[in-house]
Amino acid sequence: MKLVFASSETEAAVARVVGIAREAGGRTLLVGGTVRDTLLGLPAREIDVEVFGIPPHRLLEILGAHFTLDLVGKAFGVVKLRDHPIDVSIPRRESKRGLGHKGFEIRSDPDLTPEEAALRRDFTINAVAFDPLTGERIDPLGGARDLEARILRHAGPQFAEDPLRVLRAMQLAARFDLAVAKETVALCSTLDLEELPRERIFEEWKKLLLLGKRPSLGLAFLREAAWIRFFPELAALIGCPQDPEWHPEGDVWIHTLHCMDAFAGERIGDALEDLVVGFGVLCHDLGKPSTTVSEGGRIRSPGHEPGGLEPTRRFLARLTDRRDLFEAVLPLVRHHLRPDELYRTEAGDAAVRRLARSAGRIDRLVRVARADRMGRPPLPFDGFPAGTWLLERAEALAVKDAVPRPLVMGRHLIALGLEPGPRFREILDRCYEAQLDGTFDDPDGGVRYVRNLLGLPDGFESER
Repeated sequence: MKLVFASSETEAAVARVVGIAREAGGRTLLVGGTVRDTLLGLPAREIDVEVFGIPPHRLLEILGAHFTLDLVGKAFGVVKLRDHPIDVSIPRRESKRGLGHKGFEIRSDPDLTPEEAALRRDFTINAVAFDPLTGERIDPLGGARDLEARILRHAGPQFAEDPLRVLRAMQLAARFDLAVAKETVALCSTLDLEELPRERIFEEWKKLLLLGKRPSLGLAFLREAAWIRFFPELAALIGCPQDPEWHPEGDVWIHTLHCMDAFAGERIGDALEDLVVGFGVLCHDLGKPSTTVSEGGRIRSPGHEPGGLEPTRRFLARLTDRRDLFEAVLPLVRHHLRPDELYRTEAGDAAVRRLARSAGRIDRLVRVARADRMGRPPLPFDGFPAGTWLLERAEALAVKDAVPRPLVMGRHLIALGLEPGPRFREILDRCYEAQLDGTFDDPDGGVRYVRNLLGLPDGFESER
């Protein structure tokens, strides 16, 4: 077994930690995701190091002589090496003392054996250790075997003390194409969300969206483990019917799973963009349960776009209070059918500009709409010509990735001799609407529009 590090700087820093610990009489093992990723043939990027045989205060002392340390995880027996993606910890015993992810009593115990330390980890695939000096792989729980069989299994009875691990199972299943062991599903179904902080919940969902190869596996696990009940906006999709002519894949839940996998297959690698679009795809049909009706033997969901806004707000509020995310995702839900509508009606430039203003980012909207179109197997995917058409139009109008900027500003009105006041906003709004309609396309044209609108005399030379 040979570890491949993502950078030579990280490899050198790990070697220094190993050497420092050995000189102090300790033993250093690489653990967790570092070994798991190596077994999968992936380069080690985030390094987890566990040091045995050295008391916590002594380990801090000797590491601090060589590295700048961040003690953000000190309460959990973890220190981070600043400027290096390396976490260093001492084996610890922990026991549940209260609710939530932080309700533990943590006691570092450098005298634990590697086998004992493995039992406190979350899953067997994360409980494999590697000694970089001897090349020994320590795998008391059969994690390498489970990884080869693509099985996600809890490491031991302590798993149940931290309910956040259920959400870790969600994102790990999606990231590594794993089937969750039946006994682990059964155990997860007995756990409660308790008082887990939103920021920890959000991080697991973020990994699902940004790293999951098949997000559908993680979402399906949530349903199987009965944890979908903590996200009722998603649970409502289960069993919500769709017209089989347009959605032969099944109900809205099944459609959403297909859409999420389609999205994952076309991520662009920009964390913010993929996060916004991922949530847009996940939430795009949350309005269907409240709007779906059966009329004349056909199933329809009129108004499900605006109907999805409130459940999307509620769902996101369970995960985060990030206003920027709310402001970016909600317009994508509200307008996800518009690319097809504009294409079908051969809409003009004004409609494209207005969509850019309402949706915020047409490039994001097209990604959501494209995933929506792809999530309908066995219907063949037509390449989404509406998206291609709309992106080309938006590019030509310079509104593909930005809201149209107003061409007429307050300074232009002041230069025309107008006094700042309440009327400014009314005039500027009128100008912006005219700009979107294509009445003018530069500041000079905007100023001429204002002069005509207000009946001002000729002779003004606008700023350029």
